[in-house]
Amino acid sequence: MVRKPLVSIVSAGLSKFGKRKEMYSREMFAEAVTEAFERCPNLEPKRDIEALIVGHMGESYEHQGHTGPTLSDWAGLLPIPATRIESACASSGVALRCGIFAVLSGMHDVVMVGGVEKMTHRTTSDATEFLAMASDFPFEQWHGMTFPGLYALIATAHMHKYGTTEEQMAMVAVKNHRHGTLNPKAHMQKEITLEKALSSRLIAWPLKLYDCSLITDGASCLILTKPELARKFTDTPVHIIGSEQASDAIGLYEREEFTTLKAAKLAARETYRMAKVESKDVDVAEVHDCFTIAEIVAYEDLGFCKPGEGGSLMEKGATAIEGELPVNTSGGLKSKGHPVGATGTAQAYEIYLQLTGQAERRQVEDAEIGLTHNVGGSGASAAVHLYRRE
Repeated sequence: MVRKPLVSIVSAGLSKFGKRKEMYSREMFAEAVTEAFERCPNLEPKRDIEALIVGHMGESYEHQGHTGPTLSDWAGLLPIPATRIESACASSGVALRCGIFAVLSGMHDVVMVGGVEKMTHRTTSDATEFLAMASDFPFEQWHGMTFPGLYALIATAHMHKYGTTEEQMAMVAVKNHRHGTLNPKAHMQKEITLEKALSSRLIAWPLKLYDCSLITDGASCLILTKPELARKFTDTPVHIIGSEQASDAIGLYEREEFTTLKAAKLAARETYRMAKVESKDVDVAEVHDCFTIAEIVAYEDLGFCKPGEGGSLMEKGATAIEGELPVNTSGGLKSKGHPVGATGTAQAYEIYLQLTGQAERRQVEDAEIGLTHNVGGSGASAAVHLYRRE
């Protein structure tokens, strides 16, 4: 039985990711919006778009709050309602869900959702501190824990329980960097060898430099509408057929297990149920590889393999573009970059390209079903979406 779509994506835009010197978040968002408008000439933005919902993690980077109307102004969309959503690194994945709600409620026919973050003008120590605000303050931040440290705990627990190796984690980096060379908008467009990944500078054992995603500037957006209206704007809509979000304790120390992200696992289970598809039906996926261990855990939480088999799945090459289930064809957070507020809808942008045959050198042949997996913090938030081409 084919699931009736929740909403349809009729266009999408993405700024170039990287060190965008002398650019504010608002300018990068305008860049992404311009692409979305150019892809959809039948859309009249001032007439058709009725609301803007954007993901943005923190005011600290630019000393700027009130993100919604700021971005709406630079997108040329005033005076529509504009709202900012904060859910750490899952901010725009949650903004996408809120956009779905806005359309399903009947309040709006056409909504823009997106996200943005400007990070690279800050020092690494500043960015690390701001990102750590998504962890527990009295029991993690106060004791000096950072996200590399927290994901290192996840990695060591996974290694101890399942025998996952440093080499398998490094293979994730090698794969995603190779994919990133095919993406002209990726931050780091260069291949690396397994030897280079394994010999790179230690950050938090067993995680090394190339196990960690990039501090990046960037913006992304999608235009959503009712499925029955989609053909008014485009001949190639992408339908969202499943959407779910779940939460877990903010502190890693409170979790039942370290080797799985319960929120992501629950969100995935309910998204499959809603969409009436199974994990084996997914043709292409963008997962939240903030650290290489996170991609391996995602394979397991999303049902692409059994618990403990994520490292082996990577080692077999199954998740490369030419593999059985291509994962992170964009380069992922690891190579494309991770401007945290923009990541969720940037993942959806890649799936939109894949399902409409516009991914060029990284195109997955005959892709029909896509998935995005967007995680906040060390797994306290997770949003999973399923997409189907027209």
